[in-house]
Amino acid sequence: MAAGRLPSGALTLKQFLRRQQVLQLYRKILRAIREVPAEQDRRYLKDWAREEFRRNKDATEEDAIRMMITHGNMQLQELQRTLKLAKS
Repeated sequence: MAAGRLPSGALTLKQFLRRQQVLQLYRKILRAIREVPAEQDRRYLKDWAREEFRRNKDATEEDAIRMMITHGNMQLQELQRTLKLAKS
């Protein structure tokens, strides 16, 4: 392999950083779901999150991915607010 050349399957820096954002969002959502008191609700939310991420795993368009991350962050904030209200 010539110096400075990446393997054909390598991610660009932008793709790598976006992937890290997606993984971080997924982990945050799963951590928030752990705080849901009812086991059945936790299971439902975990399955929902897993399916949403799995369904969109092949997305490659930059704008679509940014929009999905924004939407996911909004849903995470809503879940966190709901959990906070339920505890008070």
